[in-house]
Amino acid sequence: MPGLLRGVARTAVIAGTATSVSNRVSRRQGQRWSQQAQEQAPQQQAPQQAQYAPPPAPAAPPVDRIGALKQLGELKAQGILTDAEFEAEKAKILAS
Repeated sequence: MPGLLRGVARTAVIAGTATSVSNRVSRRQGQRWSQQAQEQAPQQQAPQQAQYAPPPAPAAPPVDRIGALKQLGELKAQGILTDAEFEAEKAKILAS
């Protein structure tokens, strides 16, 4: 049993060290790429930013009230929701 515990502990230390090193390398590489992008951004993107406007935000999807009410009814029938919870959720759906 002590040999097994030693093996598990050793594996954990090796895995932790590998993760730490990998994270450190990724962070450094990300910082380098960020610096390169910042150096190139004013030269390349400044004229383009003035010409293009950002795309409009997508509209919220329509609420399927009937489907939501059916799901609530099923949850209540299964005993997952109490009467008070059912009424509160139903009021929220109908108000939206």
